Amino acid sequence: MRIAMISEHASPLAALGGVDAGGQNTHVAELAAALAGQGHDVRVYTRRDSADQPALVPMRDGVVVAHVPAGPPEPLPKDELLPYMRDFSRWLVDEWRGDEWVPTVAHAHFWMSGLAAVTAGRQTGVPVVQTYHALGSVKKRHQGAADTSPPKRIGYERALGRAVDRVVVQCQDEVRELVRMGVPRTRMALIPSGVDSERFTPEGPAEPRDPDRPRILTVGRYVERKGFADLIRALRIVPKAECVVVGGPPAAGLEADSFAGKLRRLAESAKVADRVRLVGAVPANEMPRWYRSADVLATAPWYEPFGLTPLEAMACGVPVVGSSVGGLTDTVVDGLTGDLVSPRDPRSLGMALRRVLGDPVRRFAYATAALDRARQCYSWRRAAEQLSAVYEAVGELRRPAGAAA
Repeated sequence: MRIAMISEHASPLAALGGVDAGGQNTHVAELAAALAGQGHDVRVYTRRDSADQPALVPMRDGVVVAHVPAGPPEPLPKDELLPYMRDFSRWLVDEWRGDEWVPTVAHAHFWMSGLAAVTAGRQTGVPVVQTYHALGSVKKRHQGAADTSPPKRIGYERALGRAVDRVVVQCQDEVRELVRMGVPRTRMALIPSGVDSERFTPEGPAEPRDPDRPRILTVGRYVERKGFADLIRALRIVPKAECVVVGGPPAAGLEADSFAGKLRRLAESAKVADRVRLVGAVPANEMPRWYRSADVLATAPWYEPFGLTPLEAMACGVPVVGSSVGGLTDTVVDGLTGDLVSPRDPRSLGMALRRVLGDPVRRFAYATAALDRARQCYSWRRAAEQLSAVYEAVGELRRPAGAAA
């Protein structure tokens, strides 16, 4: 099949760690590679955010990234991209009406990608599959007035759920949220994200560390909802342990970063500054080294649509202590592969971390079960196989003239 993946703000080629570069970028990159590995021809459409970006960039065999001229060719926050989705969809229509590359199916990632894909799909006959990655209703519930999403986001997401040919959801929590929004359950297919179990393994080099100091690792973008502040407060209950924070800007930019400064001041006021280490963003190929160096991964988001970092840690044989929210309630089995606690509760988080770090037998059992679960339930190959079946089903229902199978 020819598979068009629409990811308007999250390029699979982008460096990770920025405010709008994280799990979706990884998801799109890994999924595209897995689909290509099954023999599909994949083209990822993302917005051009630099004037010197080539129109087409080969990512690997079977995957090409197409840079779409929609809006100014410069980086923009994703919440400012809605006005340019009309141009994005028009460009897709022109491309898909040509003879060079007509997709069998389009898979939209994020709601704005869905708007562009549905508009283009209706004019060209290309069926559309939608993955939200995050829902505006959840974001609004947790951020309130601080939510910078366009005002009509929730309405657009509700309409998309009924307009696309299939909605691919990533966890049970997302299913429940969409049903509350009025999206029929029969339109959904539950297919979670995966993890590269050949790259993320317990075997291999690890980042150096002090063997006498337990290491808590946390990974994520520098945004408030990731719960880094709660983890720093929890550290007071976990004596001797160090907390290593991977993410945010590169190390060279940490001194000038306002969020990094906020975390440092909090660590000082909590009297744990000597045990908090901000590493900054690291290259993706170095992440397995950081996971292997940890005794436990802490992930304390206020809400989390899915969360790839727990899976990566689990695939490296590292137990997880996390918030009982979103996709974490699916991936982390409480009391088996790690512990789940209430979000925004530093005391419960600290007690759970202290319990895991203070009990080597529990930690080993969690690590063993986590590794097994990551390998058995969350491979990208499995996700690609399930999605291929969805693509085939919607393609048969509405296959465009001239599209290649």
